Amino acid sequence: MRHFGHIPAAVRADLFHREPGEFAAASPSRLLSAALGATLYSPATRPRLADDILKQVGRGVTSMVLCLEDSIPDGEVDAAEENLVRQFAVLRARGEEPPLLFVRVRRPEQIPDLVERLGASARLLSGFVLPKFTEERGTAFLEALTAAETVCERRLFAMPVLESPELLHLETRRETLAGIARTVDKYRDRVLALRLGVTDFCSAYGLRRPPDMTAYDVRIVAEVIADVVNVLGRADGTGFTITGPVWEYFRRQERMFKPQLRRSPFTEQRADELRTALIEHDMDGLLREIELDRANGLLGKTCIHPSHVMPVHALSVVSHEEFSDAQDILRPEREGGGVLRSAYTNKMNEVKPHRAWAERTLQRAEVFGVARADVGFVELLAAGLG
Repeated sequence: MRHFGHIPAAVRADLFHREPGEFAAASPSRLLSAALGATLYSPATRPRLADDILKQVGRGVTSMVLCLEDSIPDGEVDAAEENLVRQFAVLRARGEEPPLLFVRVRRPEQIPDLVERLGASARLLSGFVLPKFTEERGTAFLEALTAAETVCERRLFAMPVLESPELLHLETRRETLAGIARTVDKYRDRVLALRLGVTDFCSAYGLRRPPDMTAYDVRIVAEVIADVVNVLGRADGTGFTITGPVWEYFRRQERMFKPQLRRSPFTEQRADELRTALIEHDMDGLLREIELDRANGLLGKTCIHPSHVMPVHALSVVSHEEFSDAQDILRPEREGGGVLRSAYTNKMNEVKPHRAWAERTLQRAEVFGVARADVGFVELLAAGLG
């Protein structure tokens, strides 16, 4: 699979200076963690789940989470598990390549039990999402994951969700973060990415951010994100990929503030129509949050609606200018450091301080590609939406 693989090859060739690379469930974890992109959540109770999964592949989805936790009522867990096993069998019979598939469980013991019940269909499973992850809860989940790998004889990844009140509350945050760091470091080869449960953070204080505001406008949430990145997102080899929080809105809401999308990138008629559609569906807030995610060290995003997927992917493509700067910084002759003017003649590139940024940028380029010099977000999004 590859990002933008659902659009015609000729269109991709016109958009990309360097096309997105291919990846698969068996790819190295370093590559997969960057390639997750927009991870689409779906309740495991959906009666035509297999059809839904394959339909989303045709819309550019490359990773999904099938949820047995908060998205379904407590009384439907058993039925959801049965449906999940049945739908995986349908997927296997279809023989088509699904996206990366993860199951969000409630309890550690569900992991080996589900893998055993999936049988041969477990080969379609990439791993599990572990809710309300702390050192105490997380160890049990990761031990269960290890046991499940023995059952199915294949690699399974974990994606812990950082959303517990202990992480949010100031008096327990430092030790909770330290405990999480100890746990995920011990199981580093199995932890694909860390996910942020911002809805749970808000819930602890009776908050809900409106569509006019991003997670970074809610100060108590922004502070937790900053601390998580500080401890778990370092670029010194100890850090992990941390994904962006969910955007809850997908239909028009009453507005208090002006739209956040400037007109200048949307110059042609079709582009102006796209801008209007994005604003009408509250996507301007989503686009701003995606940009803030990356500025704050996050990569990829939790999504609850298919319409959110292509904005995440379009804004994940590396611009030609970013690619040019990253390549200049990482040239072998620059190893000694120094400073140079960007090839675009609009900024300073300081080799040593910008090296980690450049390395991450080229990693993103490997899976999301590099846009042509005259191609921007608008063209990428319009092509992705079809």
